[in-house]
Amino acid sequence: MTRALSLWSRLGLRMRLTLLYGGLFFLAGSVLLWFTHLLTARALNQRFVVAVASKVTGIGTPGAVMGTTLPDGDMLAQRVRTNVEQGAADVLSDVLRSSVVVMVLVGVVAVVLGYLVADRALRPLDRVTETAQRLSESTLHERIALRGPQDEVKRLADTFDAMLDRLHRVFDAQRRFIANASHELRTPLAVNRTVLEVSLEEPAASEDLKALARALLGTNARYERLIEGLLMLAQSEQEVTARKPVDLRQVVRTAMEQIDLQPRRRKVVVHEDLRPAVAHGDPLFLERCLFNLLENAIKYNVRDGEVWVRLREDEAGVSVTVENTGPPVPPYEVDDLFEPFRRLGGDRVRSARGAGLGLSIVRAIAVAHGGEVEALARPEGGLAVTVRLPR
Repeated sequence: MTRALSLWSRLGLRMRLTLLYGGLFFLAGSVLLWFTHLLTARALNQRFVVAVASKVTGIGTPGAVMGTTLPDGDMLAQRVRTNVEQGAADVLSDVLRSSVVVMVLVGVVAVVLGYLVADRALRPLDRVTETAQRLSESTLHERIALRGPQDEVKRLADTFDAMLDRLHRVFDAQRRFIANASHELRTPLAVNRTVLEVSLEEPAASEDLKALARALLGTNARYERLIEGLLMLAQSEQEVTARKPVDLRQVVRTAMEQIDLQPRRRKVVVHEDLRPAVAHGDPLFLERCLFNLLENAIKYNVRDGEVWVRLREDEAGVSVTVENTGPPVPPYEVDDLFEPFRRLGGDRVRSARGAGLGLSIVRAIAVAHGGEVEALARPEGGLAVTVRLPR
């Protein structure tokens, strides 16, 4: 019983409805066939068998007719009754076989029609499902906009559209807040940087004052990077509307020229395997995406570490894989690294190594371009991050 229920639950709703329609048809057909058989048998017995037998019983006594001797009347009636009953049974059997064959043929047609009806009835739900699967933070402007009578499916689609409206307003408000806050915070930080740089150039400033100014200047620079990352994250979560062909091999090389390959005097060797690949999107966002990947791979590495960059293009799209040596990463912490302000070990304080927005921006840019990001922990330590983009 449990196995049958498990098999039934694995079937799709369309197939379950088809089997339900077919089962109900065969059940109703069987009941109808059974009642028809009983009523036909009763009618044959009352209107035919009994009537013929009573008429035969009324034949005269034995005598000679045209030179032959008639059998006894009772024997003749019994024989006729037996023959009539046998004939009625044969008729019932033929009718039953024919009815079963017709019911099976009509049942097959009913199952096919049931599947077509279920398919047509569930087609609006398929549209709702496809829209829900296609939606992301950058495509919340899309709507189902189902047309038709105000039935249950139409009400479901309208409710879903209303929910999307609310989500769209919330995400828009969040992005506007981040963008406005980032812009407002840039000005005082720029002023602080200018004051600190001027104080470092002041000849009368003491060494203690200059050391304090340099420390404050480093802190100010980290906050500037944080605000820049927040602004980029808010911008990259929006859908990319202006797309054009981008040579990713050139983008990778441009990003490599901007990165320091010797962070903290730890030389890192980069291995390139770049094949021709073209993606459609925003060049600046794609450059920032690859820059963040390469920067993370170099920054979170070990002494004399290595980085492998692979670029591929196939029928499914374009993929960029950045793999690096580094400290071991627990597999259960890999997904958390794509959340804002998250670092290895759940650290949210060490701003000296970054703002914790690098991989978040990578994922936001990839999703905005209709792609995806996958990260795997290497058994030897480090990560292998793959960005897949449509062609």
